[in-house]
Amino acid sequence: MRVLTAAEMGETDRRTVEQFGVPLANLMEAAGRAVAMFCRRQYPRAERVVALCGKGNNGGDGMVAARVLFGLGIQVTVVLLGKAADVKGEAAAALARLRSEAEDVALYEVEDEDALKRVFGELGIDGSAGDCVDLLLDAVVGTGFKPSLRGLPAVARDEVHRLKIPVVAVDLPSGWDADSTAQTVDGAFRADAVVTFTAPKLAHVFGYMTAGPVVVAGIGSPDAAVPAGDGLSWTGSSKAVAERPRDPNSNKGKFGHVLVIGGSYGTAGAPAMASLAALRTGAGLVTAGVPKSVVNVVAGVTPELMVMPLNEGAEGALAMANVEGAGLDALLKRMTVVAVGPGLSQRGDAGAVVREFAAKVTLPMVVDADGLNAFDGRAELLNGAGRVLVLTPHPGEMARLARMTVKEVEADRVGLARRFATEHKLTLVLKGWRTLVAHPDGRVAVNTTGNPAMAKGGSGDILTGIVAAMLAQYPSDVVHAVEAAVYLHGLAADFAARAMDEHTVLATDTVTHLSDAFRYRVQDEDGLTWICGLR
Repeated sequence: MRVLTAAEMGETDRRTVEQFGVPLANLMEAAGRAVAMFCRRQYPRAERVVALCGKGNNGGDGMVAARVLFGLGIQVTVVLLGKAADVKGEAAAALARLRSEAEDVALYEVEDEDALKRVFGELGIDGSAGDCVDLLLDAVVGTGFKPSLRGLPAVARDEVHRLKIPVVAVDLPSGWDADSTAQTVDGAFRADAVVTFTAPKLAHVFGYMTAGPVVVAGIGSPDAAVPAGDGLSWTGSSKAVAERPRDPNSNKGKFGHVLVIGGSYGTAGAPAMASLAALRTGAGLVTAGVPKSVVNVVAGVTPELMVMPLNEGAEGALAMANVEGAGLDALLKRMTVVAVGPGLSQRGDAGAVVREFAAKVTLPMVVDADGLNAFDGRAELLNGAGRVLVLTPHPGEMARLARMTVKEVEADRVGLARRFATEHKLTLVLKGWRTLVAHPDGRVAVNTTGNPAMAKGGSGDILTGIVAAMLAQYPSDVVHAVEAAVYLHGLAADFAARAMDEHTVLATDTVTHLSDAFRYRVQDEDGLTWICGLR
């Protein structure tokens, strides 16, 4: 699924109407109906709904939603910010249909602050008359709006911020710039859920609009109407690769053999967690190659894991002997994917071992943690030409690789990820708020799963194992395998946080909830695609 700019969304609507002959009225009808059906299912006890509508097309969507909700037996009131006579175009047609088909829907036309406050008081929406409204629709302004809110919409925003009832934003919270990539913005309406249309916009995937769900409803625009754009997409679309049924006539050899190389004295847990995650994600076989002194600790994580004792130096880190002569051939025998770095440390020859390993090995490789630190100041040695190479840095590791500050990394994450991936011909998973997956061809996918519970040691090791296992199972579909891995990791953490608490979740708890993540379907029975939030 593409992630669109406001201009691209406008172009999509234009093409839908002009090239594919879909009337704009049909798009508005479908949008409003999608909002209504979402509200009905998400808030089944809501009996009294207020639709706060602007005079433009976003308001028209809200009027359609109001009419549909009324038809479902819900008491609906429409509060129009302005005069009905000033509503034009398709929004005017939606208003006319509301008046003709839902005569019992009360319509208030408010033109100033005093009138708005008076109407809110009459409806009890301000709490002065008790709990008289169960839900509010924010349909004031949508994707085409450029901040900031002024006049009556700004007054309405301030009034809505004081309400205790849920707010569902139509398209996006009014006052939020659809092209914003900021996590938060000042001056927008609050929202408990967001229903947008056709495709997510930049703000939907990069912004923290709500702690609730953000869903996308198809409203009739053909895929061919969506412009090609700059290749920005959503990782959740790639989850379909993990939903393919396995051949009934299967064996462990069909799903790859992952080798996890890492560990050192004091950090044996990292390769153990990466290996466990690889097993749980579906790899047929997983072997942990670790220093001899920590073999027993790593082997204890689960009996299904195989271990390979490796030579170590005096400081408990891997020795160069592991990548010299016949040692490397023995290490890689029958392996299909290699993950390097978890718990490796930077002591002794560990860094040199990784660099030598990366130079000689042509198998698909995932590099993380101290595997990345081995290339601090040597990023030119990371070249994925002719092979599959996946890096999974956090912002600090990315800063060291790119020879810049963390602040500079965060200032242009998409641009940096795209440049680094294309220049080094590799796949880059840049972790952080809205993890990015950048591919060698310039495509970038944005991930929207995950939560603060993942801010604990071990999360990166789990991701490394998941990525390696997905590559082992889908070697001919690297793009979707890596994107799905990132999406599944965050989704499993979302399930873990819902079952437990963000404070108490451990990295290994996400492994426990991988089964929930695999079973989850991003599109529900109503055709809504859940970009953020769990059903």
